[in-house]
Amino acid sequence: MEHQLRTWESFDYITWIFLVILILLAVVKYRYPRRFQEFMLLPITNKYFLIQGKNDAILHPFNLLLFGMQILSVSLFIFFAIRIFQPETTVEGPLLLLQIATLYAVFIAAKYCIEKIVGIIFSIEKQVNEYLYQKLSYRNMVALLLLIVNVLFVYLFVPSRGALIIIGGIILLINCISLFSSYKNKRNFIFKNFFYFILYLCALEISPYVILYHVAVYL
Repeated sequence: MEHQLRTWESFDYITWIFLVILILLAVVKYRYPRRFQEFMLLPITNKYFLIQGKNDAILHPFNLLLFGMQILSVSLFIFFAIRIFQPETTVEGPLLLLQIATLYAVFIAAKYCIEKIVGIIFSIEKQVNEYLYQKLSYRNMVALLLLIVNVLFVYLFVPSRGALIIIGGIILLINCISLFSSYKNKRNFIFKNFFYFILYLCALEISPYVILYHVAVYL
């Protein structure tokens, strides 16, 4: 068997990011052990939402800490994708990663605020809050899965275009399934307001990502 030398750049700064993520997860598990355990069972049961999702604020420290983990984990995956699909990028690694994390955090925060405003305007704040809470929780879980993928990319093998496309497709599929699950739980409400639901999908669930894609491609 022939050994291949890795030509990948130094990832010392990413090791520190992994350390920050582990600290965030450790704090969450230490401060909220039972809640964290219920959250980890989210892929197989909705008990977490039944217990935590009714009267809980999205801005609870538990959610904010996991959101911090989500920003770092998702940004790392996007970072690897840019490095592979746009190798001509001249921006230094740490700076590029910082730009990605900032853009991702601002994008998610802005989208959250707009959806909250829509909920207030149409007097459906309760339904919107529950939906946003579920969506945040599912995406935090996806970020945990991406964390494992990122560790593999850094310490075991260099990611290929094929691997990134497959993983990206899986993440997209999981996201669609989670959204469908949330919509299914609110199907009666959606059917009564189907026209507004379609407008919401086009304006706040599809268009922002199309715009973000074009921004990422042409910057």
